[in-house]
Amino acid sequence: MSEENASELQLHGTLWLTAQGGQHLGGPDRIALLAAIATHGSITQAAKAVKMSYKAAWDAVETMNNLAGEPLVARLAGGKGGGGTRLTERGAALVEQFRRLEEAHRRFVEQLGRQPGLADDLHLLQALNMKTSARNQFLGKVESVIHGAVNDEVVLGIVGGQRIVAIITHDSTVSLGLAPGVAAFALVKASSVIVATETAGAKLSARNQLAGVIDRVTPGAVNAEVTIALPGGGTIAATVTKDSAAGMGLVAGMPATALFKASSVIVGRPG
Repeated sequence: MSEENASELQLHGTLWLTAQGGQHLGGPDRIALLAAIATHGSITQAAKAVKMSYKAAWDAVETMNNLAGEPLVARLAGGKGGGGTRLTERGAALVEQFRRLEEAHRRFVEQLGRQPGLADDLHLLQALNMKTSARNQFLGKVESVIHGAVNDEVVLGIVGGQRIVAIITHDSTVSLGLAPGVAAFALVKASSVIVATETAGAKLSARNQLAGVIDRVTPGAVNAEVTIALPGGGTIAATVTKDSAAGMGLVAGMPATALFKASSVIVGRPG
């Protein structure tokens, strides 16, 4: 690197928020989305304002609600257009706090960038972020571990006081250091989730049965994505065929239960 090029280097930084356990909650883009929701009172208008697709906006909101431990965005009932959306008190406070932190962070980076010899000592740093194809990601704490000869049963407490049961190998339990009180996350593919609307009196083999209300149904060319709002602000998504969605008459506001086997759950540790 020549002295001319080195002198042109500038230091930049971005502020990010993580939930308990290190799961990515959001940065400037998601905070901008929350602020736009506060301004417009509509997820559709907010998505347009921050140049984000409607689905991407809802995915971001659902992820933040799941990881924050309480809802940051709430849907208002009633009205011709469905009532719109609003920030909760916690969501509004988060936006305000992030703005203050962002300004303090900007001043800090500027001061650091003025330090002599920065260009000569600069090294390229790359942060490794977990990327997964699993649509459903839940952060919580291990409530119990029942050891077996080969496999163990791990119960994870998640947002809203609900629980997810996973069956993993004993070796995995040991290598992950899973024990009561340990922070962990559960990954469940949307294709592994079955949607049921009538389970009263039914006997089912699926260990996980998360009851809630259908928040939205997003149709595709072949399949439809069904998002179920859970108590406490969490959500879970399921992929079903368009024929199944139509045959069951799945619509927003309908009570529904997400069913999935304990063997379909992947458990991990933040870190």
